[in-house]
Amino acid sequence: MERVCRVLEYNKMKKQLMQHASSSLGKKRVEKLMPSTDLEEVRHAQNGTFEGAKILRLKGQAPLGGIRDIRASIKRAAISGMLNEQELLDIASTIYGSRRFKSFIEQCIEDEIDLTILASMAEDIIPLTDLERSIKQSIDENGEMLDSASPQLRSIRQQIRNHESSVRSKLESMTRSANSRKMLSDAIITIRNDRYVIPVKQEYRGQFGGLIHDQSSSGATLFIEPDAVVSINNQLREARVKERQEIERILHELTGEVSEEEDNLKLVVDTMEEVDFLFAKAYYSREIKGSQPTLNDEGRLDFKKARHPLIPGDEIVPIDVELGNAFQSLVITGPNTGGKTVTLKTIGLLTLMAQSGLHVPCDEGSEAAVFQQIFADIGDEQSIEQSLSTFSSHMTNIVDILDKLDHESLVLFDELGAGTDPTEGAALAISILDYVYKVGARVAATTHYSELKGYAYNREGVMNASVEFDVETLRPTYRLMIGVPGRSNAFAISRRLGLREDIIDEAQSQIGADTNKIENMIASLDESRKQAESEQEKANEHRIQAEKLHRDLEKEYERFERDKERAMEEAEAKAHEAVQKAKQEANEIIEYLREVQKTNLAIKDHELIEAKKMLDEASPELKSKGKKKTKEKKPIANADKLLPGDEVKVISFDQKGHIVDKVNDKEFYVQLGMMKMKVKATDLQYMSRPKQETKSPLAAVRGKDAHVKTELDLRGERYEDAMLLVDKYLDDALLAGYNQVSIIHGKGTGALRKGVQEKLKRHRSVTQTRMGGMNEGGSGVTLVQFK
Repeated sequence: MERVCRVLEYNKMKKQLMQHASSSLGKKRVEKLMPSTDLEEVRHAQNGTFEGAKILRLKGQAPLGGIRDIRASIKRAAISGMLNEQELLDIASTIYGSRRFKSFIEQCIEDEIDLTILASMAEDIIPLTDLERSIKQSIDENGEMLDSASPQLRSIRQQIRNHESSVRSKLESMTRSANSRKMLSDAIITIRNDRYVIPVKQEYRGQFGGLIHDQSSSGATLFIEPDAVVSINNQLREARVKERQEIERILHELTGEVSEEEDNLKLVVDTMEEVDFLFAKAYYSREIKGSQPTLNDEGRLDFKKARHPLIPGDEIVPIDVELGNAFQSLVITGPNTGGKTVTLKTIGLLTLMAQSGLHVPCDEGSEAAVFQQIFADIGDEQSIEQSLSTFSSHMTNIVDILDKLDHESLVLFDELGAGTDPTEGAALAISILDYVYKVGARVAATTHYSELKGYAYNREGVMNASVEFDVETLRPTYRLMIGVPGRSNAFAISRRLGLREDIIDEAQSQIGADTNKIENMIASLDESRKQAESEQEKANEHRIQAEKLHRDLEKEYERFERDKERAMEEAEAKAHEAVQKAKQEANEIIEYLREVQKTNLAIKDHELIEAKKMLDEASPELKSKGKKKTKEKKPIANADKLLPGDEVKVISFDQKGHIVDKVNDKEFYVQLGMMKMKVKATDLQYMSRPKQETKSPLAAVRGKDAHVKTELDLRGERYEDAMLLVDKYLDDALLAGYNQVSIIHGKGTGALRKGVQEKLKRHRSVTQTRMGGMNEGGSGVTLVQFK
């Protein structure tokens, strides 16, 4: 595998990948990356890359800063070694970075981003906030121990500052003194051997006394610690020793805390290494415009618009290549530098990338196979630009490959059989391809031999392919054409360059009839391919136009639906407002009639007319288009036909009632609810004649056209609207003379039932209520009896 990775430039690809790692942890993980041969392992790695790419697409980036490789520090802390300030800072930084990443993933999950692998990684991260806090409260961001690390350290450092101030004060008084200044080389205070000194001229060395710590290179200046500050300098040095001892004590204490969290810290580091590696793959996928391929372990690969990741994007020509579906052997022919070797390397490298859990630089819908072995005979010396391979080196590699391959292998042969006699080389190449086919391995091979062009037509499971060459520009297009063998362009190129036609004709005559047939067949195939591509381009243009038209129509339809819905909502809102207003006014009229009823006085005609007018004005006016008007009954023509008990309609009031008595042929007494009126026959409209006499001839109306029913259905009504309906219905039922009615409120949450029963308890005319029986609706119905 190592040789194949080198030949297919897998390691160069890894260097590109490594540039996207955020820490040394991720870089080390990339260095260890190798293709896997386990399908489930590869699928898991691909899914991880997909989740990372999803995060980058939705969030732009992932917080991975501050992560350090602290495993050496953890190990030394575990064996009681003392960590220094910088090592502890790195540990705190790593804890902070991992904690921030954990919070980031939790926020992504709250934002309903579907994550599985990253969610599991985040769960493994233990936020060691106490250890992080201890370190950051003791050491500043520059790696210096803070005074607040301990009360003792604060006290010691205060002593140091006091001693330093005292020493500097005494020495500054010496440097400012007129007598002393002439004895000094310079009026400054400096430090030698961690002690404060002043530069004294050689000839005045005895004037200050004290200790000589250093002298200038010329010997003219001595750095002397005067007797006046020796004692204070000694105290200062002692304080600094205590400071160092206290700092070491604090470092030992912090190291002990690190040691206690050894296992958790290792888990954090290992997890963040995988996280950094995962996002390195995701960033690399974004750079190469990669996609997640469908995986299989059956040797099928189908790369759509595949691009070699090591070739600059402005130079690469995408290719479509498949293998292992309709055929398991692919023979690629074409001119030198036409892109055959690039095609082989693209197939091999993209397969290695897929098996490494990396997205491949292909369009969506591509498929990759997980092979147990991958072999490539392209030559160690051969790169994309140059080929220097020989027959012997080729054959040595081929022998080794044929000894190891099996049905789960992918084999790549470049210039199979080249470097020897063409006839023998072609025969040898055919035998090798036959053997690989029998074993069941997948193989892609490039060749110059025309004999191999016909090989694919005579073998099942073998397909020709070629790289296209533009004779007009004398340049390869680098396009791979599956199913079309490469043409020999020698004659066409020679003719394009101006070679005499008679020489070309003579050369063509030297070629055998079979070769000419093959070339003519290839030319015909090439012409048919170009025509098919032209037709396909036209079809694609029509399809694109049709899709655009379809999208435009969908947008227009959606806009129409939105406008219609908005208009309906506005109409419903206005209607609801009108109905609510009408209900309110109707309730006010009912209350007015109740007040009149309480007075036990007969309602006069003008009061009834006024109430009727108020009700008419309260009814909302709703316009209806296209609604057919019902045919109204005409006034009574033969008044002598009316009998007491007949139901009639008083046209002028638009109210229903029944005949009580006959005054004369032209007038009748009519009962309207609780009112009895004298009405002219011409103002009456016959409605119906009851078959049997009811207990009460009174009839109330609901709306304008319907009798009051013996049941009220409240299902689907809002609570407030339902309560208003109950009030009106009870009044209407009483006016209709009913002894018992049913109120259907349904079961539901019980709120509507409770509200109905509470209202019935407070109603003055209700004597008894009960729930419905088994055949009466059960607990979804309340039966009401009146006085």
